[in-house]
Amino acid sequence: MKNYILPTVLFLAACSSASTSEAQRSDAESATPVQLSGQKSEAIVAGGCFWCVESDFEKLPGVYEAISGYSGGDMQNPTYRRHGQHLEVAKIIFDPTIISYEEILDHYWRTVDPTDPNGQFCDRGNAYKTAIYATPEQMDIAIASKNEIAKSKPFDGPIVTPVLPAKTFWTAEDYHQDYYKKNPIRYKYYRNGCGRDARIKELWGEG
Repeated sequence: MKNYILPTVLFLAACSSASTSEAQRSDAESATPVQLSGQKSEAIVAGGCFWCVESDFEKLPGVYEAISGYSGGDMQNPTYRRHGQHLEVAKIIFDPTIISYEEILDHYWRTVDPTDPNGQFCDRGNAYKTAIYATPEQMDIAIASKNEIAKSKPFDGPIVTPVLPAKTFWTAEDYHQDYYKKNPIRYKYYRNGCGRDARIKELWGEG
């Protein structure tokens, strides 16, 4: 996300896509809302740019919210500029009476490139690697999910995304939260320019 620099002239050209972005948001907002029960469970996943993981999961019925953050490393109080071995992650807070942890993971796989060991799309380096951080109660489910996707994936190549024990989740800075809502044109241009959706379509098909 931060490795992708937008030339000013190209960014201004991206403004022409605003109406499309608005239409997409209108479609999402017009979808029939689900009645949340108030019960809450959590899942922590790393899928490259946490702006994108937030966006992908907050559109999912049964999800209360997705929170951008850092996890996987040992540094205390990591920040965007100084996060050590932490990965960019999102904490997904969901209603288990509407969507299960298994379904959360099934959605996760289809929003990332799990064959890439060095980052995601245009974002390279440790911070952008994929991972599932599972609690002891979630570990068997997460391992089973990875094994199943390895058998059913529609593409060649191994699944390199690790399933790891959950570590402390650190919430990212406020300006990262809901970035796709606060800065829709910049976000859309970043996501398109980074090739995220094109690569996902190449791997998983139309979905």
